[in-house]
Amino acid sequence: MSDYAVVNPATGETLATYPTITDAQLEEKITAADAAYRSWRETPVAERAAVVRRAADLHRERRDELAAIIVREMGKPLAAALGEVDFAADITEYYADQAVEITKDRPLDILADGTAVIRRAPLGVLLGIMPWNFPYYQVARFAAPNLVLGNTILLKHAPQCPESSAAIEQIYRDAGLPEGAYLNLYATNDQAATVIADPRVQGVSVTGSERAGAAVAETAGRNLKKVVLELGGSDPFIVLSTDDVDYTVGAAVAARIDNNGQSCNAPKRFIVVDGLYDEFLAKFTAAMAGTKMGDPFADDTELGPLSSLAAAERLEEQVSRAVAQGATLVTGGTRDGAFYTPTVLTDVTSDMDVYREELFGPAGVVYKVSGEDEAVAVANDTSFGLGSYVFTTDEAQAQRMADKIEAGMVYVNVVLADSPELPFGGVKRSGTGREMGLLAADEFVNKKLVRVGA
Repeated sequence: MSDYAVVNPATGETLATYPTITDAQLEEKITAADAAYRSWRETPVAERAAVVRRAADLHRERRDELAAIIVREMGKPLAAALGEVDFAADITEYYADQAVEITKDRPLDILADGTAVIRRAPLGVLLGIMPWNFPYYQVARFAAPNLVLGNTILLKHAPQCPESSAAIEQIYRDAGLPEGAYLNLYATNDQAATVIADPRVQGVSVTGSERAGAAVAETAGRNLKKVVLELGGSDPFIVLSTDDVDYTVGAAVAARIDNNGQSCNAPKRFIVVDGLYDEFLAKFTAAMAGTKMGDPFADDTELGPLSSLAAAERLEEQVSRAVAQGATLVTGGTRDGAFYTPTVLTDVTSDMDVYREELFGPAGVVYKVSGEDEAVAVANDTSFGLGSYVFTTDEAQAQRMADKIEAGMVYVNVVLADSPELPFGGVKRSGTGREMGLLAADEFVNKKLVRVGA
């Protein structure tokens, strides 16, 4: 569809539509962002940080309003929506706090006389292409560090997020950001390609599917632009030993159904050593089946609808195809509109499609393995490499697993532990580059060498 629209996935009702930007308006936006960059880059770092800090404060002041918007847009349970707004505020504030650290000169030890430093300078106008699953969090981790650095932002959000994306633009405007320094674009994919190709635009960051990432990277490559990609994941959750099966199962379920099962770095493959497999599977199945599903605005709802009817139909087709190919459906597998019941599959083999696919919804596959070596083999037998989770009581084993797993992140005995200071990103087909933490501020910056002779 060309129009941006708010379609409540819980009811299927179209609440509002917004027209896409015209090509002439797009040109005006790019021109404005470039003009803003010329002054914003010269603004003292402390003043840039103060604006970004005020944006964090406004997230908190408008918390209830912002949360309600994304419940309507993509069906996130209200408690989770409030938590996302809080996290976006924390991320934004983190980069305001780190302004001096991420912009200061780095002296080098040199072999000759004189001095040398790496000076961090902004690049210019950046394009962010953001997904619907975390409308505020995804934007915060891209926009905040780059605004502190002195870059300016053009932001193309998902077509189902027109009101959350407008709300973020308003926050930065109200925080005191100069006109043009952060602009929301209701742009088509073709228009996004035009932005990437524009010589005034210096880089693009995209969070989304493999298909979207490949298309953006191709366009960026043709135009010699820096690109950061945060794409899909099929993260392993490896259980090798535990003193508390109930805790481990609780962690597994919480991570799998977080954000209605629609998190890139959620565990989707549960790889369990044979001595714990039966107990884990029984308790995991019971807990998944017992998840409270319903109205995302209700206080006791744990699982809302998927983001759209199309998303639920896609998951339904994947699960049905897996069963047709020989997988065992232990629980779930039913759809009611955009609602999809928590689902557990077993007996999945490497010749089935689902073995290679990402299940983007409240569905997981449980595998039985003989031990550490087989667990690593199954975990790494994927084209993805975003996050991973290891549960073990053996500290040395945890470190071995961290070394062997092919992923950008390894979490040991903990889930849902993302934090502003921790870098986020993957390897293989899960993308390139890092967001969050200090590493995020090294993506779109000119690390300029300044060498002074004696």
